[in-house]
Amino acid sequence: MTNAPISNTPINNTAARRLAPSAVLEVLHPITWFPPMWAFACGVVSSGVPISSRWVEVIAGIVLCGPLLVATSQVVNDWFDRDVDAINEPHRPIPSGRIPGRWGLYLSFMWTAASLLLASQLGVWVFGAAVLGLVLAWIYSMPPFRLKQNGWLGNGACAITYEGFAWFTGAAVMIGGLPSWPIVTLALLYSAGAHGIMTLNDFKSIEGDIKTGVGSLPVRLGVQNAARVACAVMAIPQLVVIALLVSWDRPIQAGIVGLVLALQLGLMVRFLRTPVERATWFSGLGVALYVIGMMASAVAVSSFGAPA
Repeated sequence: MTNAPISNTPINNTAARRLAPSAVLEVLHPITWFPPMWAFACGVVSSGVPISSRWVEVIAGIVLCGPLLVATSQVVNDWFDRDVDAINEPHRPIPSGRIPGRWGLYLSFMWTAASLLLASQLGVWVFGAAVLGLVLAWIYSMPPFRLKQNGWLGNGACAITYEGFAWFTGAAVMIGGLPSWPIVTLALLYSAGAHGIMTLNDFKSIEGDIKTGVGSLPVRLGVQNAARVACAVMAIPQLVVIALLVSWDRPIQAGIVGLVLALQLGLMVRFLRTPVERATWFSGLGVALYVIGMMASAVAVSSFGAPA
């Protein structure tokens, strides 16, 4: 999606006067819920606590990370991008009027409140992570902050929210407290790597970003340099994960992460030849390998148990 300075004037469409449920679902973007739900699952596995003992909390956590927290970030983003979307993507729910008046803003408030309410029932650490995630979700899109205008800050906010907070939440829900440092370390490392994944998405909107003044990494650094940075940011945290797994006497999982990283490096070689043309291709295949490594790492620390 391209970005530009926005106004505070809601988009009106007299042809659409009531809120369509299908439009609400569309503005919540269910397709974006999978990455944090997977990271949450990694957190659950890494805790080492049997799911059968806390299955209600697991279900609640899945709902929190996907249909609530990430959905909040999506509707907030669509609301503050409504003027730009009216030009570039007028068929979207808010500019088309299928979500009329200020209902986009009202939905943002409603989903934020629902997220906080559910998180408050899952423990203080989960609630704290949810609050931080929601703050990032709002300032990512909302003026005057608009973190999305900066490729370093915007992608960082997305990465820590989608991967780190979700992983942390999964472990905290199961443990009922603060996860151990190996779990937190893995969550942070895979969040750092996810910054590179987020950068891959920016290659498809370079032209629009230049026109609207969005400082994505391909715009700031140039296509080739941004591609190299994305690959390095993806690979380096995984190398650290491998080293940690070896030091923790987890050679099998270290080997799995090493294998999926080697496959990613092979894909990176092709991607770097033509980054713009192959960014989507690399994102699809590379991310699939990346998340396999995430789960292997989660399994590796699951036997460490909850902290005392």
